[in-house]
Amino acid sequence: MLKGEKVGLRARHEDDIPVLQAELYDDVVSHSRAQAKPWRPFTPGSKATGLFVDDTEQGHIPFSVVELESGALMGSAVLWGIDTHSRSAHIGMGLRPSYRGRGHSTDVVATLCHYGFVVRGLHRLQVDTLADNAAMLRAAERNGFVREGVLRSSAWVLGEFLDEVLLGLLAEEWQPRGSRGL
Repeated sequence: MLKGEKVGLRARHEDDIPVLQAELYDDVVSHSRAQAKPWRPFTPGSKATGLFVDDTEQGHIPFSVVELESGALMGSAVLWGIDTHSRSAHIGMGLRPSYRGRGHSTDVVATLCHYGFVVRGLHRLQVDTLADNAAMLRAAERNGFVREGVLRSSAWVLGEFLDEVLLGLLAEEWQPRGSRGL
């Protein structure tokens, strides 16, 4: 397990999937704002939701986010679009509603940065998020990410086009927050 200050990133367990499906995937608004693909209903247990892990997939590394103190499942995090030639990747996350607004996103992003830069040896990490996603923008910027651009009206979300913000962080710019444990 990768350990942040208050959160851990671990492998996805089978019993995480129904919780993540109910609280993240089946929430049409949250899912539509977090994913480029349109929401559609899936039967519970369906592998088509993207919540099941394909351990052979090297370009997409999903984690379950857990609270270190209690071990409770807090949500999901991912390193995706991994480019081993250019040594870059994108990061993303989603927290269950009961864990939002409590500062955990900053710790999740910091722990993903540790994984990307220290464990994977990447050179660049990128965040792509909606321009009105204040929580993700704040978490990224608190970890040193720099706004690099705005993609105007690039995301179709629930009947309207929204702007997306791109943020980047290079390994040499990254400042680890506290000590990280593995």
